[in-house]
Amino acid sequence: MSDSTISDLTNIGDSQPARRGLLQLGITLAGACYAGAIGYPVYRYLATPARRAEIAEGEITTVTVAANGLPGPGTATIFLFGSRPTLLIHHQDGHYVAFDAVCSHLGCTVAYQPENHRIFCPCHGGVYDVNTGAVVSGPPPRGLTVYHVEAKDDHVVISKV
Repeated sequence: MSDSTISDLTNIGDSQPARRGLLQLGITLAGACYAGAIGYPVYRYLATPARRAEIAEGEITTVTVAANGLPGPGTATIFLFGSRPTLLIHHQDGHYVAFDAVCSHLGCTVAYQPENHRIFCPCHGGVYDVNTGAVVSGPPPRGLTVYHVEAKDDHVVISKV
């Protein structure tokens, strides 16, 4: 064999590992693109409800309750302020107060108990004041979030403080 033949055989052997590495790199990149094409829509589908709730909560600053949705004196109603349940209480003297209806302890929905003159959390017995939303007793670490209420002729406007 001549020297040129030996050199040709050596070059052929050297190009195989380079081609194999390039092919492996191409397959890896194609797999990564495929995984991204499948994973991104799944991620968007799963993340969307939480993101929508976050956006809705930040955008809504005022809610109007029409006359037909207002509670009578001495009663209360729960409505959604964005995605959060909100408690609107109409006191016997005619004034309204509104609080976030989610307990600050474990996130349970609270209830107005007019017979006991309190806001009660059924999960662990937390009790809140019906005028201020402050904790009266039980495990809640802080009071309920208070909303500003403005009574109009035929509706009530509730807004974040």
